[in-house]
Amino acid sequence: MFARALGSTSRIFVHNLSSSSRTTLARLSTEVSTSTLGPVDHEPGYGYKDEVREGLLSIPEDSLPIGEYQVKALEESLPTASPVQRPVVLSLSQPLHENPSEPHHAENVVSLDPTVFDHPIRRDILHLCVTHYRDSLRQGSASTKTRGEVAGSGRKIRPQKGTGKARLGDAQSPMLVGGGRAFGPKPRDFSTKLPRKVITMGMRVALSARMREGVLGVTTNLEWPSAKTGPLSRRIDQLGYRKTLFISGDDSHVGFARAIANIPSVKLVHVKDINVYEILYWQRLMLDIKAVEYLEQTLKKDVPLLPLPLLESTSA
Repeated sequence: MFARALGSTSRIFVHNLSSSSRTTLARLSTEVSTSTLGPVDHEPGYGYKDEVREGLLSIPEDSLPIGEYQVKALEESLPTASPVQRPVVLSLSQPLHENPSEPHHAENVVSLDPTVFDHPIRRDILHLCVTHYRDSLRQGSASTKTRGEVAGSGRKIRPQKGTGKARLGDAQSPMLVGGGRAFGPKPRDFSTKLPRKVITMGMRVALSARMREGVLGVTTNLEWPSAKTGPLSRRIDQLGYRKTLFISGDDSHVGFARAIANIPSVKLVHVKDINVYEILYWQRLMLDIKAVEYLEQTLKKDVPLLPLPLLESTSA
């Protein structure tokens, strides 16, 4: 995943060139069969069906131009081309705690999957995912009483006629102060449903958008030697990591989790708990290598990538 230097390459692997036109396949099959038969002189009255019937005897069975299985065989035999993408290369960010046994951030870069970190931006998908997440946060506990739930007597306030005033029923009428409320809110669930594939695409789009903004960083680890808040707070200010969301793929950072819990404007979450809203909300994202591997494993698409030329590999 790490490399000390990069180079450009012009090699593009093209294979399995696809053709979805059955008409083209049929035309190609006809041309092949015509060139195989060649011109033949026949007696008067020799019909086209006789010519085909006689010609078919001299053609191998696997090259017969008639029938569905010949067209299917031609489709499978033709090469197809798959899209090839270049990996996204990003310089490593300075870690919170320097470890001499790990690659140095100034001399190494990390290769990221373009299907996860270079996805086309879809604002509509981001809007759907953010709305879906915020709908799930609503408590939906607002409640009011209708006229049937307000306490009090059901006696008619005044006679129907003879007073010169408006008609009234009981004291729980919505027109009166202290009465029930008409069409008031009741407890309900505001959560909405969203297809899983839309949420997955939203994760790709959100990560790609933060990558293009230049606010997504990758570091080797998020380790911290102690659970003290003061040294970690000073280190965060020194590196300029305020208002940063730290995304970890390792559950063993107990000291770092305890130390960062009391520091304002920063937050630590596990990569399995991340969502589109959190990615877009924070001003800066910082991922460790295990978080990147988890995101690529769960979000990547099966697309061939160009090989990244490495001058010196420093990590498997």
